[in-house]
Amino acid sequence: MSQKTFQGGVHPFEGKELSKDKPVKDLRPSGEYVFPVSQHIGAPATPVVAVGDSVLRGQKIAEAGGFVSAPVYSSVSGTVKKIEPRLSATGSMVNSIVIESDDKFLDVGFHEEKDPLSLPKETIIGKIKDAGVVGMGGAGFPTHVKLSPKNPDAIDYIIANCAECEPYLTSDYRTMKEHPEKLILGMKIILSIFPNAQGVFAIENNKMDCIEEFEKLCADEPKLSVTRLVTKYPQGGERQIIHAVTGRDINSKMLPADAGCIVDNVATICAICDAVKDGVPVIDRTFTVTGDAISNPCNFRIPIGTSFQKLVDAADGFVHEPEKIISGGPMMGFAMYTLDVPTTKTTSDVLCLVHDEASAAETTACINCGRCVDACPEHLVPSRLADYSEHNQSESFEKWYGLECIECGSCSFVCPAKRPLAQDIKTKKKAVLAEKKAKAAAAKK
Repeated sequence: MSQKTFQGGVHPFEGKELSKDKPVKDLRPSGEYVFPVSQHIGAPATPVVAVGDSVLRGQKIAEAGGFVSAPVYSSVSGTVKKIEPRLSATGSMVNSIVIESDDKFLDVGFHEEKDPLSLPKETIIGKIKDAGVVGMGGAGFPTHVKLSPKNPDAIDYIIANCAECEPYLTSDYRTMKEHPEKLILGMKIILSIFPNAQGVFAIENNKMDCIEEFEKLCADEPKLSVTRLVTKYPQGGERQIIHAVTGRDINSKMLPADAGCIVDNVATICAICDAVKDGVPVIDRTFTVTGDAISNPCNFRIPIGTSFQKLVDAADGFVHEPEKIISGGPMMGFAMYTLDVPTTKTTSDVLCLVHDEASAAETTACINCGRCVDACPEHLVPSRLADYSEHNQSESFEKWYGLECIECGSCSFVCPAKRPLAQDIKTKKKAVLAEKKAKAAAAKK
C-alpha cells in the first residue's frame, strides 16, 4: 500500500522506544493542584469559585471569557486555597486557581448519552464547548470554534492526526493501542456534524500495529479509512498532514476549513468522545515522562493540574541529573528551568535529557550548503530569513515569506553551522506580527 508524505522534513532520533511499550498507568497524586485560566488560544477563562470554596471533580471553576475561549474544570475534589498568578510550562505567569486535593476524587456525577450519534449537531457542538475541549496537541484552539466553520457543507475531510511525529512522545500511540474504540466513536461523532465528510486516520508507518488495527476497525465503515504516512518530521504538522492526505495546500492566511478539512489530534478526538458520550469535561489526559535522564520512563493517565515534579517522582526520579528539561518534544517543546509547574490541557510530555546538545553546539558562519532549504516543509530559505531577522529587515523578511514559517525547527536541526535558524525566524515573525497588529489598532483610531 502506498504511503503518503510531503516534500522536505527531517529524520531526528525517535527515542520512542523508551516509553512506547509502557502501558498507561493511572496516577492521582496527593496535595496541591494548579489550574491556569489560560489553557487555550483566546480570552482567558474567568474564575467562578472563591478561596475557601469546596469543589468536586468535574466542577466548573472558570467559565469561558468569550466565544474563542474555553471553561476550566477541577480534576480533583478539595478546597480552593488561592487564586493567584503561577508559573506555566512556557515560562509565563498565568492567573491560576489552586486547589488542595482531599484525595477522595468525588465527582459531580456525569450523564452518559446512550446514543450520541443521534444528537443534533448543535447539541454536539454545545457539549464540546461546555466541556472545555481544545486542541490538546499543543495549539489549544477551542474545538467548538473549529467545528463551526462558515460553510459546514464544504468540509469533506475530517483528519485524525495520529502521526505523533515529535520524537520521544508516546501518549497518542498508547491511546491508539489501548482505546481505539474511543477514537472511532469520537470520529463518528465529528462526522455526524459534517454530512459530506469522510473520516481519515492518518498514522505514521512506525506504528504498523496501530495501522493494522485501525484498518480492521474501518473495514466495514464506508465513511472511515486509514492513510499510511511516511515516518518523517514534521509529518504531524497541520499543513503537512493535509497535503499528505488530500494533496491540498494551505498557507498562513488560510484555515484548514478553506481546503475542506478539519484536523484534530488523538487526545482531542478522545476528549470529544468523553464530552458527548459520557458527559465528562476535560479533566484528565495521557502524559509521557521520558528521556535518558528518567529512571523509569512511563505513560500516565493524570488529573490535569498535576505538577511536573510529581510526575517525575512517579517515574522514580532521575537516573542522572538532566542538563535539559523540556515540556513537549525536542523539536517544538519549551525548555524549563523548574518542574514546579502544572500540567494543562495542552501539555502531553516532559522530556529530561542528560546532555543539552543544543546549548553545547558552537555556532559558526553559514557555509551556504542549502540543507535548510531542502529540509524546510514550507519551501522557504531559512538561512536568508535568519539573516533578515538578525539585521532587523522586516520588509525583506515578509517579501521572502517569513510569515509562512511553521516554526518546526527542521532548519536548525540540519544546519552544519549550528545556527539557531528557527529561533531567529520565530523571533522576527513575532515582531512583524506585533508591528502589523499595532498598525491595525492605530488605523482604527
